[in-house]
This record gives sequence, C-alpha cells and structure tokens, in this order.
Amino acid sequence: MKADISAQVGPLPQLVVEPTDARSNSFVGTYEYLAPEIIKGEGHGNAVDWWTFGILLFELLYGKTPFKGPSNDDTLSNIVSQSLKFPGTPIVSFHARDLIRGLLIKDPENRLGSIKGAAEIKQHPFFVNLNWALIRCAAPPELPKFRDFGTSASSMATHKENANDLEDIDDCEEFELF
Repeated sequence: MKADISAQVGPLPQLVVEPTDARSNSFVGTYEYLAPEIIKGEGHGNAVDWWTFGILLFELLYGKTPFKGPSNDDTLSNIVSQSLKFPGTPIVSFHARDLIRGLLIKDPENRLGSIKGAAEIKQHPFFVNLNWALIRCAAPPELPKFRDFGTSASSMATHKENANDLEDIDDCEEFELF
C-alpha cells in the first residue's frame, strides 16, 4: 500500500513555517533598523524582519549601522536612497558581506528570506558549518555572570539553575523542525 502511495505522490515541497505573504501598514521601530518599504508606507510583510536581521549583523560586525545620518530624517532618506557600502575595516569575510548584502536588498520581493523564509537564510554559505538541528543544544562559549541589579533573590536562583542546565548538553534532544 505504501509503495503505491509513494509512486503517486511527487517530491514534497520544502517546509516554510512562517507565512511569507502577510502584509501590515504599521510604522514602528528604531529608525536605523526600518526597512525601506516601511518608510515608503507601501505595506510590508515578514521581509522587514530579514532587513532588520541584516542591519543587526552589520552593526555587530562594524560597530555602526549602514545608513545612519545626522538626523532621523537623514537616516530614513539614506535607507531609501543610498546604496549599501561596507567599511574597509574591520576585514569581514566574503560570505558575511554576501549574507548582509542579500538581507539588505531594498526590494522586499528580492530580499534574501522573502521567498522561503528562514530556510532560505539557513542555506546561505555563511552558515555552512552550523548544524541547525543541534543549535539549541550547543553550550555558549561564555555564560554571563549574573549580578543583582534590582533582581529578586528567587529570580537570581532561577537564572543560576537555567545556566547550570546549559552545562549538561548530552541530555539535549535534537529539534527536528528547527
């Protein structure tokens, strides 16, 4: 019976978890992170999240956002009209720049991630050595030290318990759909 069904069913499409065609007209967020389609008031979908991810990566690598101007109006104008330029320093890998370049395409329909969502981004060569199925099981290279900055003692105890749980990654099960 299974063989008969398998012969009748073609290859299954790749699973896309998040909807890629939902639209919104809201205008909220930090100016430096706003996508061009939000600024233009064209309505926007989840491609704005991939734009924001690109801005975040740029800022993490270069210490500044790519379109910042002297004023908020200048920043918004730069986002819409200026092309993306990478600083000469620090030296960043080709794959990192290519990922950012794909995420910061001004046309949301051509932006990396706008068709297949996260699956499309996970396939980028920048992530070639990353095992997505095990990422939640990986121990971070450094755990921050928790200090009492107005945090209750019970909350601090919970944080310490959670940090201790991260140390034993052998018990972690693989996330099949991650």
